[in-house]
Amino acid sequence: MGLIVSQMPVAEGKSVQQTVELLTRKLEMLGAEKQGTFCVDCETYHTAASTLGSQGQTGKLMYVMHNSEYPLSCFALFENGPCLVADTNFDVLMVKLKGFFQSAKASKIETRGTRYQYCDFLVKVGTVTMGPSARGISVEVEYGPCVVASDCWSLLLEFLQSFLGSHTPGAPAVFGNRHDAVYSPADTMVQYMELFNKIRKQQQVPVAGIR
Repeated sequence: MGLIVSQMPVAEGKSVQQTVELLTRKLEMLGAEKQGTFCVDCETYHTAASTLGSQGQTGKLMYVMHNSEYPLSCFALFENGPCLVADTNFDVLMVKLKGFFQSAKASKIETRGTRYQYCDFLVKVGTVTMGPSARGISVEVEYGPCVVASDCWSLLLEFLQSFLGSHTPGAPAVFGNRHDAVYSPADTMVQYMELFNKIRKQQQVPVAGIR
């Protein structure tokens, strides 16, 4: 599968929810059909202060994520590092590792919305929230038949332009970093992690342990 995750800016004079409705209406006009709902969530952990050696040493961040497309999996993404794919019991393990990694306060962020099927494309438009507040809009587009993402970028781009117009994003870094590699679910989670961090910075939400 080739897949891209991007942010859709809120339309001028509209709320987040109104912009989501505009997007989904465009998809339905194209002929896309609803195929249920989806959710991706992310919680940030930082290195426990007790594990830091010398004074002034910088701790590492780890993002623990879930995706409703993979209900039996949990993804742990290390800052500037690899993505570990584990089963759902990993959340229990994080509780036991609180001496090494501590949950950053008010760090939970998620996106929820509707899945749409249009021919070989799967589209997910979601509302990104932190706590009770809507913070932004996520758009995920997957082209199912292709397993090497860079091979279908031009096709994804053409489809994205049909309903995002001038807000169509550029190719994600993960496409260039692994040019000929088979696309994996971990690549999707990396894109969501980058999107969530981008939205946090735009909203200037102070989160303990997040730089």
